[in-house]
Amino acid sequence: MCRFTCLLLLLIASGGSIAQEKPTIYIDIPTQQKPWNHTEWNAAPGQFQFAIVTDRTGGHRPGVFPIGIKKLNLLQPEFVMSVGDLIEGYTKDTVQLNAEWKEFMGFIDLLEAPFFYVPGNHDITNKVMEDKWKELFGVAHYHFVYKDVLFLCLNSEDNIRGAGRGTIDDEQYEYIKKALEENTDVKWTLVFLHQPLWVQEDTKRWQDVERLLAQRNHNVFAGHYHRYWKTDQNNGKYIALATTGGGSRLRGKAYGEFDHVVWVTMTEEGPVLANLFLEGIWDENVVTEALVDLVRNRPFPVQITPIYLDEANPGNMVATIKVTNQSDTKMQAELTGYNHDKLFYQLERTSLEVNPNDVETFELNLTNVEKSALTDLTPLQIKADITYEFDSQPNVSFSSVLEYAPFFKYKVKETSKIKVDGNLKEWDKMQWIPLENVKGSPFDFDGADDFSLQFATAYDEDYFYVGIRLTDDSLFIDEEGSFGNQDALILGLDARPQHLSAFNGGEGRGKDWIAYLRTFKKENPVYNEKSLPFKVDFEEKRAEKGATMEIAFPLEYVRKMNGGENWSNLRLGLGYYDFDSGDENATTHFWFPAWNSTEDIPGSGMLFRE
Repeated sequence: MCRFTCLLLLLIASGGSIAQEKPTIYIDIPTQQKPWNHTEWNAAPGQFQFAIVTDRTGGHRPGVFPIGIKKLNLLQPEFVMSVGDLIEGYTKDTVQLNAEWKEFMGFIDLLEAPFFYVPGNHDITNKVMEDKWKELFGVAHYHFVYKDVLFLCLNSEDNIRGAGRGTIDDEQYEYIKKALEENTDVKWTLVFLHQPLWVQEDTKRWQDVERLLAQRNHNVFAGHYHRYWKTDQNNGKYIALATTGGGSRLRGKAYGEFDHVVWVTMTEEGPVLANLFLEGIWDENVVTEALVDLVRNRPFPVQITPIYLDEANPGNMVATIKVTNQSDTKMQAELTGYNHDKLFYQLERTSLEVNPNDVETFELNLTNVEKSALTDLTPLQIKADITYEFDSQPNVSFSSVLEYAPFFKYKVKETSKIKVDGNLKEWDKMQWIPLENVKGSPFDFDGADDFSLQFATAYDEDYFYVGIRLTDDSLFIDEEGSFGNQDALILGLDARPQHLSAFNGGEGRGKDWIAYLRTFKKENPVYNEKSLPFKVDFEEKRAEKGATMEIAFPLEYVRKMNGGENWSNLRLGLGYYDFDSGDENATTHFWFPAWNSTEDIPGSGMLFRE
C-alpha cells in the first residue's frame, strides 16, 4: 500500500509587523482516506486550547450532542478530539450503518473546528463495521504532533471483543512504541481511546503501553462507562469521561453522571482541564476517587426496608427507614413524600442530621385505606435529599426519588423432579403469575391476543425452575439481527440474601447476579451465553401463536450465593420484548420494572422458599 504523508505548515496571523512562530504539524498515515474532517486550525500564538467530546451513543438521547456542537462553536477551540461511541452501530446492515454515519457527519459538518475521530465499541463491533470505518477514515489508530505535544489516537477495539473487553494488540503496540521512540522530546503526550483499559482485565498489550508512558509527561482520556472519574497513576492522570448525549441516569456530579465537553488548555506545565457542563463549569476534580468511594461505590444512604405480607389485602402496615452515614463528616437528610391515591402514609421524621459513621432508623406508617390488593397498588414515592458537609471543600449534595411498595409474599414451592422438555405437564398446580407491566405505544399493543405471558416457579434438590406460557401472535426472529431488535425473554436472578438482593439496582451483573436473555434464533439464541457461571437448561415447545418454555437454574448456584443449604429467598426479574412487523416500536412486558430502571421498586420480585 502506498503511504500518504500529509505535511501542513500552519501560519499564525500576526498583529502589525511582528512575526510569530510558525507551528508545524506532521501527520503520517498509510491511506488516502483521513480519520479527521479537516485541518483548518483555529490557531493562536503561545499556549493552545482544544476540546474533547465523549460518548454520544449507548442509548443516546436525541438532541444533546448537537447542543454540544453549538456550544463548542461558541467556545472556538482550535480543534476537537473524541473518545468514540459516535454511532449506535451494533449491526451488519450497511444501509443502517450508512444512515447512522451520515447523521453523525451531519453534526460534524456544523462544527467550525477540526474534529478527530477515535473508534468505540459501538463504532466497530464486527468486521462489517470495521471495514466501514476504514472506508470512511482509512485507519483506526494514528498519531500527530501539534505545538510540541504528541497526540496518540488509539483503537481499543482492535480485537472486536465488545464492551468491557478492550485490547491493544501486538501490531498496534508496535505502532505506539515506534511513535513514542520517534517523539522522545515532546513536552507532553496525550492519549485518546474509548475503553478505559486501565480498569479492565486481559487487555493484551495495554500494560506494556503504560510502561512506555510512565517515563514521560502524559494524560490518558477514555469514555465507555458513561461516568466520570479521575485517577492519578503511572506518573500521569487517567480520566474516564461521562457523556455528550450517551445513555445516562444523569444523577449528577456525585455519581459522575452528566453531559459535558472537556476544555483543555495546553500550557508549558501541562494540560489544564475544565469540565464544561451544560449548566456550568467544573475543573478536573469534579469526581475524585475519594468521592466515588463515598457516593457511587456505596448504597444510597436512605433505604426503606421492604415488607412482605401473607395477607393479600392488608390494612395497616409499618416499614422501617434506615439512614446511613458512612463518611467521616456530618450528613443532612431531607425526606419529602408525594401523595398516593390509595395509600395514606406518615413519615416519623422528615429532617435529620446523621453523625459521621452512624445510622438513624425510624418508622414509615402506612394505611391501605380501601384495603386494595397489594398487587394492585402502584408504588409510593419519597424524595430524599442528601448533603455531606465539608470544612475544606464545597458541600456535596445529591438526591434520589425512592420507589416503595409493600409486597405480597410470593412463595416458591418444592416439587418432584421436573423434566425440562417445554411441555409444562408437571405445572398444573403451581401458582401462575401474569406479566402486566406494559410499556410502549398503545397503538403497538393489541391486547392478550397480541401478547400475554404467565410464569410459575418451583424447585427441587437440584434446580430452581421457571415455567412460561407465552401467547404471541407473531414471533419476530432475525437470525442476523442484534439481540435487542427482536422478540426476547429476559430473566434476572439474584440469589444473594434478601438485604442485598432487595436493593440490587443493576450493578454487579455477572458477579452478584445473572441476566439471561434469550431470543428465538436457531443459532446462538442466548446473549453472551459463555459468560454465564453455569449451564442453563432450556426447552421450548412452539405453538401456532406462542410457546411454552421450561428453564432450570442449578440450585448449587442459589445455595452458594444465599449462604448454604438453608437458602431462604431469591429475587427474580422477568420480562419480554415483543416486536411485531408493521409496528413502530417494541412493547415491553415486565413482572416488575427492571432493576436498573429509574422505576425499580427495591425488593420487587422476591420469592421465598416454602
